[in-house]
Amino acid sequence: MEHRRRAFDPHLSRRGGRLLIAAPFVLIAVVTLVDVLAPPDVHLGPFLVAAPALTASFAGPRMTAFVGAVAVVAQSVVAVARTSLTDLNHLYQVVALVLISIIVTFFAYLRERDENTVRRLRSIAHAAQSVVLRPLPDRAGPLRIASVYLAAEEEAQMGGDLYAAARTASGTRLLIGDARGKGLDAISEASLVLGAFRVTANRVQELPELVGHLEAGVGSVAEGAAGMAGETGEWPDDDETAEMVDEGFVTVLVLDIPDREPVVRLVNCGHPPPLLLRQGRVIPLDTVDAGPPLGLSDVVTPDVTVETFPFDVGDVLLLYTDGVVEARDAARAFYPLQERLSAWAGEDPPTLLGHLRADLQKYVGGHLGDDAALVAVERLDSK
Repeated sequence: MEHRRRAFDPHLSRRGGRLLIAAPFVLIAVVTLVDVLAPPDVHLGPFLVAAPALTASFAGPRMTAFVGAVAVVAQSVVAVARTSLTDLNHLYQVVALVLISIIVTFFAYLRERDENTVRRLRSIAHAAQSVVLRPLPDRAGPLRIASVYLAAEEEAQMGGDLYAAARTASGTRLLIGDARGKGLDAISEASLVLGAFRVTANRVQELPELVGHLEAGVGSVAEGAAGMAGETGEWPDDDETAEMVDEGFVTVLVLDIPDREPVVRLVNCGHPPPLLLRQGRVIPLDTVDAGPPLGLSDVVTPDVTVETFPFDVGDVLLLYTDGVVEARDAARAFYPLQERLSAWAGEDPPTLLGHLRADLQKYVGGHLGDDAALVAVERLDSK
């Protein structure tokens, strides 16, 4: 899961920081000079309050306190230059400036503390997300693999979309999916599916059995909540948990690519069909009997059908989530994935996904409305 970040020139960034730091001191100097030269009935000293207040908005408590102290000294200089420091008007201005400087310094301390807390929490969240959504290997047997994840949530590395790969005794198994919704609920659903896949992908021989384990993983949430309801006689008070149990589901595509056979076997559970790139053509691998998404077994009887398609040396298979094909431009038109893909049909997986990512972000104006995941797989040899 990756976001587009603007690259700044470090020298420009430092210059910008120096200008911000200099601004309060320039303000103090200008107000002090004008106040000293102004007529006796004109007092500009109260404007010095702006200096520490401005500093507190971008600097820490130490710099804010220092600027406040400089402002107090400047106000004292004005008082001495115009009348005396014991003049009540100037004395009250100095006292008020001291009090306000203390207050804004405290606010700067609180802001810095909160920013440090958010920074630590963000670091922990990124670490947790990287554990849940592990990067795919570049090579798996005779396959070359590349992946891209674009999370819709700001500062997130993943959302409800998921992918994983596992080696078996005879080939490689791949998973791509999309959990309903966004945020923590979707991440929770995605983590359940990923956990079930990693535990069972290389232990079961048949894809229907693997899909059954994935279904059980998603169903465990509903069963757990049902157990709570059975013990207490009522559903949990958490409305979001109840909604996840009642309406949560995950669309998945599970693939088995043998090392020694030029085929791909797949089971589609309500997911967009993969696209096969062969000799400049883009071929959708539409399944005849697509099953329901995971998590709906209590509503729809699962019908797991394995379908086989040719997948030979030089072929590239593109897996994606609906965040790609449902992305819209300014005119609300959907992203034409198959049409755009044909322009890069001869590229290797990393280059192909690089073009797709850049084109998709340009198409939507830089911000996706939903999470999007892309996985490209190329068969290099028949081993």
